[in-house]
Amino acid sequence: MKHFRSLLLASAFMAGLGGVSFAAEREGVVVSIKPLHSIVAAVMQGVGEPKLIVQGAGSEHVYSLKPSDAEAIEHAKVIFWAGPSMETFLDKSIDTLGEGATVVALGDAEGLTRLKFREGGPFEAHDHGHEDHDHAAEAGEGHHDHHGEYDLHFWLDPENGKVLAGDIARVLSESDPEHAAQYEKNAKAYAEKLNALTKEVTAELGAVKDKPFIVFHDAYQYFENRFGIKAAGSITVSPEKAPGAARIKEIHDKIKSLGAACVFSEPQFEPKLVNTVIDGTDAKTGVLDPLGAELRDGPDLYQQLISNLAHSLKNCLSK
Repeated sequence: MKHFRSLLLASAFMAGLGGVSFAAEREGVVVSIKPLHSIVAAVMQGVGEPKLIVQGAGSEHVYSLKPSDAEAIEHAKVIFWAGPSMETFLDKSIDTLGEGATVVALGDAEGLTRLKFREGGPFEAHDHGHEDHDHAAEAGEGHHDHHGEYDLHFWLDPENGKVLAGDIARVLSESDPEHAAQYEKNAKAYAEKLNALTKEVTAELGAVKDKPFIVFHDAYQYFENRFGIKAAGSITVSPEKAPGAARIKEIHDKIKSLGAACVFSEPQFEPKLVNTVIDGTDAKTGVLDPLGAELRDGPDLYQQLISNLAHSLKNCLSK
């Protein structure tokens, strides 16, 4: 009987707490996609490991948030993402579940080279290299102001990778002052690695600079701009939108007229379209991966991703 009374009292006590909200303390770092996660992981080495949202061969263009992702966002202290133009699947979740966290759209990092979208699939050479150094911080713009204006594949320029590492170190230092010196040290060491990587890739691509090629979707202009190579067009403007017959014919004709050496697919998407557009041409096929879909997550992924792009381009264009 005594035990029964105790249970009743305990139940009444818990019921009385029903209207009380206990906000769990936020902790940890969450990052949206693999390339950005890799840079964050490099800056956090010796301190902790960030949580990755879009894993494996998932694409930010077509990804659906899982319950475990939502839980990670809800409890994270710091959230890094590219921005709403790239990761529409995260926009609402960050606004709701991310409330109270430090949310950083890395596409707005101060000092980042940003390029406006090239218009149309078969873009022409004069569209290359139009850099925009008007930073969001200087213009007083929020990240939503850039929607649809700037190409958010900004990580494909290693110089931007250095900027991102510095910005990530700053944010983490503000959130975790105890380890600020380690974050700063890691970011500087990472920048040196990227300097060496840029020299290696520049040398590797020197012999194929003037060879035109076609990409699956227009994701590579930052890489092209940095290393002086020339994409002649893309099969589709956006990977979630299948091109129609007229677009396919347009690209097919462009391959023939330019004598494009290679047409590249991506591991996240069905390669049948590539085989269709090269039919009847001398073009070869290759694979370019802007996300590191098949690479192991972690601090080395970003450098391997950039190296792999260079290897794929050189191998296909040299044939």
